Amino acid sequence: MRRKPAFRLLCGAAFIAALSVSAGPSTVFAQTKPAAAKAEDTAKADNTVKFDPAKVNTFSGAFLAARTADVDQDYATAITLYKKALDFDTANSEIRQRLMIAQLLSGDFDAGAKIADSLKDDSSVERVTTIVRALSDIKNKEFSNAEKVLKYSGPNDLDRMVNTLLTAWARAGSGKGKEALALVNGMKGPGWFSIFQKYHAGAIALVTGNTEAARKSLNDAVADREGGATATDTYMRAVMALARLEAKAGNKQKALDTIAVGDGFAPNYAPLKALRQSIDKGDKPAQQVETAVEGAAAVMFSIAGALNREGAEEIVTLYLQTSRALDPKSADTLILLGGLAEAQKQSDRAIQFYREVPADSPMHRISELQLGLTLAQTDKVGEARTHLKALLESDPTDLRSYLAYGSVLSDAKDFAAMAANYDKAVEVIGSVPKKTDWTIFFQRGIAYERLKDWDKAEPNFKRALELSPEQPQVLNYLGYSWVDKNINLDQGIDMIRRAVELRPNDGYIVDSLGWAHFRLGAFDEAVTELERAIELRAGDPTINDHLGDAYWRVGRKIEAVYQWNRALIGDSDDVDKAKVKEKIANGLPALEKDAENTAKKEQAPPPPVAPAPTPDKKS
Repeated sequence: MRRKPAFRLLCGAAFIAALSVSAGPSTVFAQTKPAAAKAEDTAKADNTVKFDPAKVNTFSGAFLAARTADVDQDYATAITLYKKALDFDTANSEIRQRLMIAQLLSGDFDAGAKIADSLKDDSSVERVTTIVRALSDIKNKEFSNAEKVLKYSGPNDLDRMVNTLLTAWARAGSGKGKEALALVNGMKGPGWFSIFQKYHAGAIALVTGNTEAARKSLNDAVADREGGATATDTYMRAVMALARLEAKAGNKQKALDTIAVGDGFAPNYAPLKALRQSIDKGDKPAQQVETAVEGAAAVMFSIAGALNREGAEEIVTLYLQTSRALDPKSADTLILLGGLAEAQKQSDRAIQFYREVPADSPMHRISELQLGLTLAQTDKVGEARTHLKALLESDPTDLRSYLAYGSVLSDAKDFAAMAANYDKAVEVIGSVPKKTDWTIFFQRGIAYERLKDWDKAEPNFKRALELSPEQPQVLNYLGYSWVDKNINLDQGIDMIRRAVELRPNDGYIVDSLGWAHFRLGAFDEAVTELERAIELRAGDPTINDHLGDAYWRVGRKIEAVYQWNRALIGDSDDVDKAKVKEKIANGLPALEKDAENTAKKEQAPPPPVAPAPTPDKKS
């Protein structure tokens, strides 16, 4: 077992291909390093000679260095170096294309749009330059020009939908509201068009003053739960747009009923909570999209939200940055950009995005929570604790605040404060918890288990399972704890097996099963599961250590020593390196003949601290 880290369609193939030019693969989500490892990285960086782009004096040097910076998402350096490469080869279209993309990804939309205009006759990036040029025209309120640019007759459904929606918003901006609405309502395409079509029809109707048409389209969007599953962000925008419409019309109960529908679709969605409070007070909140320019930004946001998944960070970032260029104060856009920056290990940039979220936005609290978590990830733990504690005190009923603060306390190993934090959260929950409250009980159980107070820990794990019986994290933690304590052995290992069934590709949980077998003396089974775990989490020091132990017990001693040596690589604080070195030198002690004592005699690490859920950026 080990302690896990505490938390945590673009425009067709042509656009994706353009993003790939000279860049290499996109970065995927990676685990947060422990504080010690991050501090060591910082120290190493401080002792490293800084790269100076000004000293690059050849085309090949500039080009290769630009590619490296580009892959590392260091867009400022990449832009400088691509420009230098162009000084040597001004006609190189490949470099101009990548420079354009880097500028767009960095948030310098106007510079990227200027290059897009110069590349408008380059068929290899026509789909990219068409969208960027049209957005630039819309941004500058040159709606007629945008409509001319957005001609499309190709076969790609996504390209066609994006162009049609942007054309409709350009027409709305030109004062042609009826034509704009007719264009969107007349869209034909696959089923996934539906939620985008309905939401944007409603938004265009609102902007152009057609309240009844807006009400119908938005009601249709809110009823489209299947479409909502395709594009949750767009669905929730439709819910809030309809609620605001009804509130403005004086239909307070209809507005609250709409919010209730949204709450059923995405429980605990933070902006809905804020919107409900506002409408309850009698406010009539303004619409999120009030102009054609903001509407065009919403198109880009809609697609980015639908595409937002691991491995698509660069594409989604580009969509969001183009959306931000047209609507720079859009809170959900800024928060998604912050999350992407975190995924790409750009914590300072993420913090900047979170701090740009307007204070009067319903999503401001979400950005503040995420800001606190990101501060902790950048080793500003004291600042993070102060920031999150202040948020908690400002609204003691917000359960997400307890989860965020508890995460930072867990990382700091302040388990007494962590337990007290979740005790308060349980008081807020009261006697009738919701199913979604399982996380609070689970984290409180972890805190008390770490304090070695099993009598308080166990009831919390059981309560978490009562609320959500198929949570693999809880099944794994409680099952492993029972096995480790040599109690409820059959039930415990069955729970771990169920966790593996639910998360078959989670190397940590598979490791739990292997280590449980080891604790019970079933060494052959332990080897089988631990070998599978190391395939899923290659290079994980704790799994290497466990596999070494299992190999030793089945007589594969050379392989055991190899695995123990592998366990010494890296900075995991879950591996006792002194004990590993002792095993390398002397192996494991011989087992007693009494098989019933096997589990008790083997040294077991504490159960894993599973990651506490991040306060959902959408919840």
